[in-house]
Order: sequence, then C-alpha cells, then structure tokens
Amino acid sequence: MSYTDKTVTCRDCGTDFVFTSGEQEFYAQKGFTNEPTRCPSCRQARKTSGGGRRDDYSRDSYGGGRGGYGGHQREMHSAICASCGKEAQVPFVPRGDKPVYCSDCFQQQRRSSSRW
Repeated sequence: MSYTDKTVTCRDCGTDFVFTSGEQEFYAQKGFTNEPTRCPSCRQARKTSGGGRRDDYSRDSYGGGRGGYGGHQREMHSAICASCGKEAQVPFVPRGDKPVYCSDCFQQQRRSSSRW
C-alpha cells in the first residue's frame, strides 16, 4: 500500500503537524488503526507528565486510588461478627456457611492460628 504525508491538527494545542508516510507505514505494521491525534511535542509532554489512559479516569473518582484491582473502591457488606457479635464491614457477600469476623476478631484469629 502506498502512503502519503498527511497534515493533522493536534487536539491539545491546535497546531498542525505532519503524519508522515513512514509513520503511517509503521502504524500499519504494528496493527494500529487510529491515527495520532497529538503533535509530537504534546505526545512527549503527556508521556513525561505521567498522562495516558490512566489519567482519563481520575483517582479521586475511584476513592483516592485505593482499594484493590483497578483502583476501584471496594464495595463493603454488613455482617455480624461470629466472635463478639458486633456489626462488621467486609469486602465480600457473607454466604452464611462460614463464620465472619470483625477486623479485631479476625486479627485475633490470625494470631492464634499462626502460633501452631
């Protein structure tokens, strides 16, 4: 396939840049289907600032970036502690076939079982 240079407008700064025939061939060889939408200087600035796909979803929208896979806040469920009877918040749906412990009792269970 024959490629010719293309002029593209950067979506960040609005300047025109050339998407060369060599770059188009490289993109095709790599299987990329989308043309670049940012000029080389905006692409470089985005890379050095840590931007990218992860920046499209701010950490604040997922609870400060904490809480497990993908940065999503874990959904917590209420349960009654099998040891002390207090209400506990756990990151799973209690099924009723196994005991559920509050965080204090869970730590005690872990300490006592690790002594063996």
